[in-house]
Amino acid sequence: RYSLFYNRLKNIEENEGGLDKFSKSYKTFGVNQFVDGGIYCKEWAPGAEAVFLTGDFNGWNPFSHPYKKMEYGKWELFIPPGQDGYPSVPHGSKLKVVIRAQNGDLLYRISPWARYVVRDEGKVNYDWVHWNPPQSYIHKHPSPKRLKSLRIYESHVGIASPEGKIASYKNFTYNVLPRIKDLGYNCVQLMAIMEHAYYASFGYQVTSFFASSSRYGTPDDLKEMIDVAHSMGITVLLDVVHSHASKNSEDGLNKFDGTDSCFFHSGPKGTHQLWDSRLFDYANWEVLRFLLSNLRMWIEDYRFDGFRFDGVTSMLYHHHGIGTGFSGDYNEYFGLHVDEDALCYLMLANHMINFLHPECITIAEDVSGMPALCRPVAEGGGGFDYRLAMAIPDKWIEIIKELKDEDWNMGNIVYTLTNRRYDEKYIAYAESHDQALVGDKTLAFRLMDAEMYTNMSVLSPLTPVIDRGIQLHKMIRLITHALGGESYLNFMGNEFGHPEWLDFPRKGNNESYHYARRQFNLTEDHLLRYRFLNTFDRDMNKFEERFGWLASPPAFVSEKHESNKVIAFERAGLIFIFNFHPCQSYVDYRVVIFKYKILLDSDAAEYGGHQRLDHSTEYFSEAYPHNYRPNSLMV
Repeated sequence: RYSLFYNRLKNIEENEGGLDKFSKSYKTFGVNQFVDGGIYCKEWAPGAEAVFLTGDFNGWNPFSHPYKKMEYGKWELFIPPGQDGYPSVPHGSKLKVVIRAQNGDLLYRISPWARYVVRDEGKVNYDWVHWNPPQSYIHKHPSPKRLKSLRIYESHVGIASPEGKIASYKNFTYNVLPRIKDLGYNCVQLMAIMEHAYYASFGYQVTSFFASSSRYGTPDDLKEMIDVAHSMGITVLLDVVHSHASKNSEDGLNKFDGTDSCFFHSGPKGTHQLWDSRLFDYANWEVLRFLLSNLRMWIEDYRFDGFRFDGVTSMLYHHHGIGTGFSGDYNEYFGLHVDEDALCYLMLANHMINFLHPECITIAEDVSGMPALCRPVAEGGGGFDYRLAMAIPDKWIEIIKELKDEDWNMGNIVYTLTNRRYDEKYIAYAESHDQALVGDKTLAFRLMDAEMYTNMSVLSPLTPVIDRGIQLHKMIRLITHALGGESYLNFMGNEFGHPEWLDFPRKGNNESYHYARRQFNLTEDHLLRYRFLNTFDRDMNKFEERFGWLASPPAFVSEKHESNKVIAFERAGLIFIFNFHPCQSYVDYRVVIFKYKILLDSDAAEYGGHQRLDHSTEYFSEAYPHNYRPNSLMV
């Protein structure tokens, strides 16, 4: 694998002048304006017979501005400035690339490199708008330094409001970022930023890879949002989708040059049978240029601090993970079923990011457990910094859905939370956006279900269902945070047990926005119990910020007692003790520890607990060996 990577990198050095120049192609491809007002246009359309540029600037004459055919399927066009010295293609004007296909058809396309596309009211397809404002947004604040402990707030700009509408970048900047900061998260991961024609795709059916979604505002609005986040010390990651692309052809990449290949594999190999989307040809030189330049543009133009790569499992294998289980056997990770070209692209991407912007962070969404994915490229690894611990949320769902409380297996919980590859960093999470989507349930909804509609008021009796749900919600999140990895992730709203599910407007729900929102206002009502969960989540993050357990070595688990339902472990100089027994409390319970003072207690009154412990008491250990430690004490 390293040999394949090295040969690709060497070819780029020899034929393109180096990775720096190769990945900077976003400055020359598409439509770019020179300082003197001239417009330089460049496209890659190997299957085209002829290419033209048309739009508002030439009265939509499809043939007045033909491109010149160059080598290797490239086409170029230069449009000099007007007689007044102003650009011939003004800012805000609409454009189209016109492709004469091999069968003679004229195809009106959006450039794959377009920076801004909009959909007018009542129209189905997006239009390409030339974005070159006289004064673009200037970033005022430096990016935060690389974080040792990542506490990630997974976010979607469009749903980040209690109102039933598509929220804006401005709303996120001034209403949501302060909330994220107050909750103790130091990183925000933004979903659905790359332009996608279908809102209900959650941003995973990308149509314009270089355009930020216009449904939330302008590119400058997004730049301001990132800049304000940086001023708060918040790192900003982009959820990047390079695993596949939308099948749209009118306003997407599909059939750009009139053929079924171009950026993708031709035939069945180029289509994902479950996602109904197109699959990139990662062995193609121009596809590598396109994708690597895409990453660099988001870093250098918008100042994103890194990426969460979506659908990595689909990229890594020719079977895309469809109908395949992974047991951890090494035969599953090495062989002809592995897409070495896709893996080589990921190595190139991580190498480029680390070489040009070493402060940036990359995360892999891989469910297969590919070995060395988070080891350096120089070791033959994938080069990612983190991978998602995707087995953890599945385990919590399985436990809550299938087991009675008294049947919870402490050893199995600990195994799932600690089962990770040595010296590879994992992002632990109890739930993400996947569990919030319609058809699934969040932890809070699984625990409390219909009673969330009637019994979340402090004026109503604390029923056993709500009591159990609130306590387990806190305990599950804390043990996942402290034991499950080297980073932690939460999807927006889940920190306070957001009721109901997430469902985007579509035909099946009469285009309703009722479930495509986040009801942050629930935490501000002191008559509702949601504030208890919100406060616990905030304090949990604040304590991690203070003690840094995510950046500490893995925990030492001193106890996983099945009949007592107790789990105890040490990490970062702290001891974490969890009593998962549904009906049994303990007095004088011996645990391994030297000195004991309560720091965070899920049973405290401010977290909706029963306040059964005295926080003012300090306890000291005795020389009584317990669980392979020389000292212990009673709690």
